[in-house]
Amino acid sequence: MVKVTAAEVNKLRQATGAGMMDCKKALVEAEGDFDKAIDVLRKKGQKVAEKRADRDSSEGAAVAKINDDNTSGVAIVLGCETDFVGKNETFVALASDLADIALHHDTKEAFLAADFGGMTVAEKLVEQTGVIGEKLEITSFEKLDAAYVGQYVHINKIAALVGLSAKVDNVETLVKDVAMQVASMGASSLSYKDFDPAFVASETEARIAVIEKDNIELGRLGKTLKNVPSYISMAQLTPEVIAQAEDAAKAELKAEGKPEQIWDRILPGKMERFISDNTTLDQEQCLLDQKFIKDDKQTVAQYVDTYGDVVVTGFKRASVG
Repeated sequence: MVKVTAAEVNKLRQATGAGMMDCKKALVEAEGDFDKAIDVLRKKGQKVAEKRADRDSSEGAAVAKINDDNTSGVAIVLGCETDFVGKNETFVALASDLADIALHHDTKEAFLAADFGGMTVAEKLVEQTGVIGEKLEITSFEKLDAAYVGQYVHINKIAALVGLSAKVDNVETLVKDVAMQVASMGASSLSYKDFDPAFVASETEARIAVIEKDNIELGRLGKTLKNVPSYISMAQLTPEVIAQAEDAAKAELKAEGKPEQIWDRILPGKMERFISDNTTLDQEQCLLDQKFIKDDKQTVAQYVDTYGDVVVTGFKRASVG
Protein backbone atom coordinates (compact mmCIF):
# COMPACT_ATOMS: atom_id res chain seq x y z
CA MET A 1 0.00 0.00 0.00
CA VAL A 2 1.24 3.47 -0.93
CA LYS A 3 1.88 5.68 2.08
CA VAL A 4 0.59 9.21 1.87
CA THR A 5 1.59 12.10 4.08
CA ALA A 6 -0.71 14.35 6.10
CA ALA A 7 0.45 17.25 3.94
CA GLU A 8 -0.70 15.47 0.77
CA VAL A 9 -4.05 14.64 2.33
CA ASN A 10 -4.51 18.25 3.45
CA LYS A 11 -3.60 19.55 -0.02
CA LEU A 12 -6.27 17.34 -1.62
CA ARG A 13 -8.77 18.35 1.05
CA GLN A 14 -8.14 22.04 0.39
CA ALA A 15 -8.57 21.49 -3.33
CA THR A 16 -11.78 19.48 -3.17
CA GLY A 17 -13.41 20.06 0.21
CA ALA A 18 -13.65 16.30 0.73
CA GLY A 19 -13.19 14.75 4.18
CA MET A 20 -9.81 13.62 5.50
CA MET A 21 -10.55 9.89 5.19
CA ASP A 22 -12.01 10.26 1.68
CA CYS A 23 -8.91 12.19 0.58
CA LYS A 24 -6.59 9.59 2.11
CA LYS A 25 -8.44 6.71 0.42
CA ALA A 26 -8.41 8.54 -2.91
CA LEU A 27 -4.66 9.16 -2.72
CA VAL A 28 -3.98 5.55 -1.81
CA GLU A 29 -6.17 4.34 -4.69
CA ALA A 30 -4.37 6.73 -7.03
CA GLU A 31 -1.01 5.53 -5.73
CA GLY A 32 -0.13 9.01 -4.55
CA ASP A 33 -0.91 10.78 -7.85
CA PHE A 34 -2.67 14.04 -6.93
CA ASP A 35 -4.54 14.52 -10.24
CA LYS A 36 -5.68 10.89 -10.29
CA ALA A 37 -6.90 11.26 -6.71
CA ILE A 38 -9.11 14.17 -7.81
CA ASP A 39 -10.53 11.92 -10.54
CA VAL A 40 -11.23 9.24 -7.93
CA LEU A 41 -13.19 11.72 -5.83
CA ARG A 42 -15.00 13.03 -8.93
CA LYS A 43 -16.08 9.50 -9.90
CA LYS A 44 -17.35 8.98 -6.37
CA GLY A 45 -19.35 12.17 -6.78
CA GLN A 46 -20.80 10.90 -10.06
CA LYS A 47 -21.96 7.69 -8.39
CA VAL A 48 -23.58 9.60 -5.54
CA ALA A 49 -25.17 12.04 -8.03
CA GLU A 50 -26.63 9.16 -10.06
CA LYS A 51 -28.14 7.61 -6.93
CA ARG A 52 -29.64 10.91 -5.82
CA ALA A 53 -30.75 12.20 -9.23
CA ASP A 54 -34.44 11.88 -8.34
CA ARG A 55 -34.07 13.69 -5.01
CA ASP A 56 -35.63 17.12 -4.52
CA SER A 57 -33.07 19.90 -3.99
CA SER A 58 -35.62 22.26 -2.44
CA GLU A 59 -33.27 23.75 0.16
CA GLY A 60 -30.08 25.70 -0.42
CA ALA A 61 -28.54 29.17 -0.43
CA ALA A 62 -29.48 32.24 -2.48
CA VAL A 63 -26.66 34.64 -3.38
CA ALA A 64 -26.44 37.88 -5.38
CA LYS A 65 -23.34 39.55 -6.80
CA ILE A 66 -22.88 42.91 -8.55
CA ASN A 67 -19.94 43.93 -10.75
CA ASP A 68 -17.58 46.76 -9.76
CA ASP A 69 -19.34 49.51 -11.73
CA ASN A 70 -22.85 48.42 -10.71
CA THR A 71 -24.01 47.82 -14.28
CA SER A 72 -24.57 44.07 -14.06
CA GLY A 73 -25.77 41.66 -11.40
CA VAL A 74 -26.54 37.99 -10.95
CA ALA A 75 -28.67 36.06 -8.47
CA ILE A 76 -28.33 32.31 -8.11
CA VAL A 77 -29.59 29.56 -5.85
CA LEU A 78 -27.32 26.63 -5.06
CA GLY A 79 -29.81 23.93 -4.19
CA CYS A 80 -29.35 21.01 -1.81
CA GLU A 81 -31.64 18.53 -0.07
CA THR A 82 -31.66 19.67 3.55
CA ASP A 83 -31.78 22.95 5.44
CA PHE A 84 -28.90 21.71 7.60
CA VAL A 85 -26.56 21.69 4.59
CA GLY A 86 -28.08 24.88 3.17
CA LYS A 87 -27.05 26.81 6.30
CA ASN A 88 -23.54 25.35 6.48
CA GLU A 89 -20.87 28.06 6.18
CA THR A 90 -18.78 26.05 3.72
CA PHE A 91 -21.83 25.45 1.54
CA VAL A 92 -22.76 29.16 1.56
CA ALA A 93 -19.14 30.01 0.71
CA LEU A 94 -19.31 27.63 -2.26
CA ALA A 95 -22.52 29.36 -3.41
CA SER A 96 -20.73 32.72 -3.15
CA ASP A 97 -17.77 31.45 -5.19
CA LEU A 98 -20.15 30.13 -7.83
CA ALA A 99 -21.95 33.49 -7.98
CA ASP A 100 -18.62 35.22 -8.65
CA ILE A 101 -18.26 33.02 -11.73
CA ALA A 102 -21.91 33.38 -12.74
CA LEU A 103 -21.52 37.17 -12.82
CA HIS A 104 -19.42 36.84 -15.98
CA HIS A 105 -21.96 34.76 -17.92
CA ASP A 106 -25.32 35.61 -19.46
CA THR A 107 -26.99 32.18 -19.36
CA LYS A 108 -27.19 29.27 -16.97
CA GLU A 109 -25.78 26.98 -19.65
CA ALA A 110 -22.69 29.13 -20.17
CA PHE A 111 -22.23 29.39 -16.41
CA LEU A 112 -22.38 25.62 -15.90
CA ALA A 113 -19.79 25.17 -18.63
CA ALA A 114 -17.44 27.78 -17.12
CA ASP A 115 -14.14 26.91 -15.45
CA PHE A 116 -13.96 26.26 -11.73
CA GLY A 117 -10.43 25.39 -10.66
CA GLY A 118 -9.65 23.21 -13.65
CA MET A 119 -13.11 21.64 -14.01
CA THR A 120 -16.45 22.98 -15.16
CA VAL A 121 -19.01 24.35 -12.73
CA ALA A 122 -21.23 21.36 -13.57
CA GLU A 123 -18.39 19.00 -12.70
CA LYS A 124 -17.75 20.89 -9.47
CA LEU A 125 -21.38 20.36 -8.47
CA VAL A 126 -21.01 16.62 -9.11
CA GLU A 127 -17.77 16.53 -7.12
CA GLN A 128 -19.37 18.33 -4.18
CA THR A 129 -22.39 16.04 -4.35
CA GLY A 130 -19.96 13.24 -3.53
CA VAL A 131 -18.31 15.28 -0.79
CA ILE A 132 -21.53 16.44 0.89
CA GLY A 133 -23.67 13.41 0.11
CA GLU A 134 -26.65 15.43 -1.12
CA LYS A 135 -27.84 16.36 -4.58
CA LEU A 136 -26.48 19.79 -5.53
CA GLU A 137 -27.69 21.83 -8.46
CA ILE A 138 -28.20 25.41 -9.59
CA THR A 139 -31.96 25.75 -9.16
CA SER A 140 -32.12 29.41 -10.15
CA PHE A 141 -30.00 31.71 -12.33
CA GLU A 142 -31.04 35.32 -12.93
CA LYS A 143 -28.99 38.01 -14.70
CA LEU A 144 -29.76 41.74 -14.91
CA ASP A 145 -28.01 44.59 -16.73
CA ALA A 146 -28.87 48.28 -16.32
CA ALA A 147 -27.37 51.74 -15.94
CA TYR A 148 -27.25 50.99 -12.20
CA VAL A 149 -27.88 47.59 -10.57
CA GLY A 150 -28.27 46.87 -6.87
CA GLN A 151 -29.17 43.85 -4.77
CA TYR A 152 -30.63 42.60 -1.53
CA VAL A 153 -30.37 39.11 -0.01
CA HIS A 154 -32.70 37.92 2.75
CA ILE A 155 -31.00 35.39 5.08
CA ASN A 156 -29.60 33.48 2.08
CA LYS A 157 -33.12 32.40 1.13
CA ILE A 158 -34.15 35.13 -1.33
CA ALA A 159 -31.87 37.18 -3.59
CA ALA A 160 -33.23 40.19 -5.46
CA LEU A 161 -31.74 42.41 -8.17
CA VAL A 162 -33.06 45.82 -9.26
CA GLY A 163 -32.01 47.87 -12.29
CA LEU A 164 -32.33 51.66 -12.44
CA SER A 165 -32.15 54.04 -15.40
CA ALA A 166 -29.51 56.27 -13.79
CA LYS A 167 -27.28 56.78 -10.78
CA VAL A 168 -28.77 59.48 -8.56
CA ASP A 169 -28.09 60.89 -5.10
CA ASN A 170 -28.53 58.23 -2.38
CA VAL A 171 -28.93 55.58 -5.08
CA GLU A 172 -27.70 52.86 -2.70
CA THR A 173 -30.67 53.47 -0.40
CA LEU A 174 -33.14 53.62 -3.27
CA VAL A 175 -32.00 50.43 -4.95
CA LYS A 176 -31.81 48.49 -1.68
CA ASP A 177 -35.31 49.59 -0.66
CA VAL A 178 -36.77 48.51 -4.01
CA ALA A 179 -34.82 45.24 -3.93
CA MET A 180 -36.23 44.56 -0.45
CA GLN A 181 -39.69 45.14 -1.93
CA VAL A 182 -38.96 42.59 -4.65
CA ALA A 183 -37.70 40.07 -2.10
CA SER A 184 -40.62 40.43 0.31
CA MET A 185 -43.59 40.97 -2.01
CA GLY A 186 -42.66 38.74 -4.96
CA ALA A 187 -43.92 40.82 -7.88
CA SER A 188 -44.07 39.01 -11.24
CA SER A 189 -43.92 42.03 -13.55
CA LEU A 190 -42.76 45.63 -13.51
CA SER A 191 -46.01 47.28 -14.58
CA TYR A 192 -49.59 46.48 -15.55
CA LYS A 193 -48.53 47.53 -19.06
CA ASP A 194 -46.63 44.24 -19.28
CA PHE A 195 -49.75 42.09 -18.81
CA ASP A 196 -51.15 40.04 -21.67
CA PRO A 197 -54.82 41.04 -22.24
CA ALA A 198 -55.90 37.39 -22.31
CA PHE A 199 -54.29 36.83 -18.90
CA VAL A 200 -56.06 39.85 -17.41
CA ALA A 201 -59.41 38.69 -18.83
CA SER A 202 -59.11 35.14 -17.47
CA GLU A 203 -57.83 36.36 -14.10
CA THR A 204 -60.75 38.81 -13.84
CA GLU A 205 -63.28 36.05 -14.47
CA ALA A 206 -61.63 33.74 -11.94
CA ARG A 207 -61.39 36.37 -9.19
CA ILE A 208 -64.97 37.50 -9.59
CA ALA A 209 -66.14 33.88 -9.40
CA VAL A 210 -64.24 33.35 -6.13
CA ILE A 211 -65.67 36.52 -4.54
CA GLU A 212 -69.23 35.69 -5.62
CA LYS A 213 -68.85 32.20 -4.12
CA ASP A 214 -67.55 33.70 -0.87
CA ASN A 215 -70.48 36.13 -0.80
CA ILE A 216 -72.97 33.27 -0.90
CA GLU A 217 -71.52 31.91 2.34
CA LEU A 218 -71.20 35.39 3.88
CA GLY A 219 -74.82 36.11 3.01
CA ARG A 220 -75.91 32.83 4.59
CA LEU A 221 -74.09 33.85 7.78
CA GLY A 222 -75.55 37.35 7.72
CA LYS A 223 -72.14 38.97 7.32
CA THR A 224 -71.07 41.94 5.18
CA LEU A 225 -70.57 40.93 1.57
CA LYS A 226 -67.29 41.54 -0.24
CA ASN A 227 -67.14 44.11 -3.01
CA VAL A 228 -67.32 42.45 -6.44
CA PRO A 229 -65.02 44.45 -8.73
CA SER A 230 -65.77 44.99 -12.38
CA TYR A 231 -62.05 45.16 -13.14
CA ILE A 232 -58.76 44.07 -11.56
CA SER A 233 -56.12 46.01 -13.50
CA MET A 234 -55.34 49.52 -14.64
CA ALA A 235 -54.98 47.93 -18.08
CA GLN A 236 -58.78 47.69 -18.13
CA LEU A 237 -59.47 51.21 -16.86
CA THR A 238 -59.72 53.03 -20.17
CA PRO A 239 -60.58 56.76 -20.29
CA GLU A 240 -64.18 55.72 -21.04
CA VAL A 241 -64.33 53.48 -17.95
CA ILE A 242 -62.89 56.25 -15.76
CA ALA A 243 -65.40 58.76 -17.17
CA GLN A 244 -68.29 56.39 -16.46
CA ALA A 245 -67.04 55.83 -12.91
CA GLU A 246 -66.81 59.59 -12.36
CA ASP A 247 -70.36 60.08 -13.68
CA ALA A 248 -71.57 57.33 -11.33
CA ALA A 249 -69.81 58.99 -8.40
CA LYS A 250 -71.42 62.33 -9.23
CA ALA A 251 -74.84 60.69 -9.47
CA GLU A 252 -74.24 59.14 -6.06
CA LEU A 253 -73.30 62.49 -4.55
CA LYS A 254 -76.41 64.06 -6.08
CA ALA A 255 -78.60 61.29 -4.69
CA GLU A 256 -77.04 61.84 -1.26
CA GLY A 257 -77.97 65.51 -1.48
CA LYS A 258 -74.40 66.77 -1.41
CA PRO A 259 -74.10 70.40 -2.67
CA GLU A 260 -72.52 70.47 -6.13
CA GLN A 261 -70.01 73.14 -5.07
CA ILE A 262 -68.25 70.65 -2.76
CA TRP A 263 -68.11 67.75 -5.23
CA ASP A 264 -64.58 68.71 -6.31
CA ARG A 265 -63.39 68.03 -2.77
CA ILE A 266 -65.09 64.63 -2.53
CA LEU A 267 -64.64 63.22 -6.06
CA PRO A 268 -60.84 62.66 -5.92
CA GLY A 269 -61.22 60.40 -2.90
CA LYS A 270 -64.04 58.44 -4.52
CA MET A 271 -62.06 57.98 -7.74
CA GLU A 272 -58.98 56.93 -5.80
CA ARG A 273 -61.10 54.31 -4.02
CA PHE A 274 -62.58 53.13 -7.34
CA ILE A 275 -59.11 52.67 -8.85
CA SER A 276 -57.84 50.90 -5.72
CA ASP A 277 -60.82 48.51 -5.68
CA ASN A 278 -60.41 47.72 -9.37
CA THR A 279 -56.63 47.21 -9.61
CA THR A 280 -56.07 44.35 -7.18
CA LEU A 281 -54.05 42.34 -9.72
CA ASP A 282 -51.64 45.25 -10.22
CA GLN A 283 -51.21 45.71 -6.48
CA GLU A 284 -50.31 42.05 -6.06
CA GLN A 285 -48.12 41.37 -9.09
CA CYS A 286 -46.76 44.68 -10.45
CA LEU A 287 -43.74 46.02 -8.60
CA LEU A 288 -44.36 49.70 -9.36
CA ASP A 289 -48.05 49.47 -8.39
CA GLN A 290 -47.53 47.71 -5.07
CA LYS A 291 -47.84 49.56 -1.78
CA PHE A 292 -44.32 50.43 -0.64
CA ILE A 293 -43.46 48.19 2.34
CA LYS A 294 -41.81 51.03 4.27
CA ASP A 295 -44.71 53.43 3.73
CA ASP A 296 -48.03 51.96 2.56
CA LYS A 297 -49.42 55.44 1.90
CA GLN A 298 -47.51 55.46 -1.39
CA THR A 299 -46.77 53.04 -4.19
CA VAL A 300 -43.29 51.90 -5.14
CA ALA A 301 -43.49 54.12 -8.23
CA GLN A 302 -44.32 57.14 -6.09
CA TYR A 303 -41.41 56.34 -3.76
CA VAL A 304 -38.99 56.08 -6.71
CA ASP A 305 -40.27 59.44 -8.00
CA THR A 306 -39.01 61.13 -4.82
CA TYR A 307 -35.43 60.50 -6.03
CA GLY A 308 -35.86 62.61 -9.16
CA ASP A 309 -35.09 61.66 -12.74
CA VAL A 310 -34.78 57.89 -12.37
CA VAL A 311 -37.01 54.89 -13.07
CA VAL A 312 -36.87 51.16 -12.36
CA THR A 313 -35.98 49.41 -15.61
CA GLY A 314 -36.15 45.82 -14.41
CA PHE A 315 -35.83 43.34 -11.56
CA LYS A 316 -35.03 39.70 -10.91
CA ARG A 317 -35.73 37.40 -7.96
CA ALA A 318 -34.22 34.04 -7.02
CA SER A 319 -35.51 32.08 -4.03
CA VAL A 320 -34.85 28.80 -2.28
CA GLY A 321 -37.61 26.21 -2.64
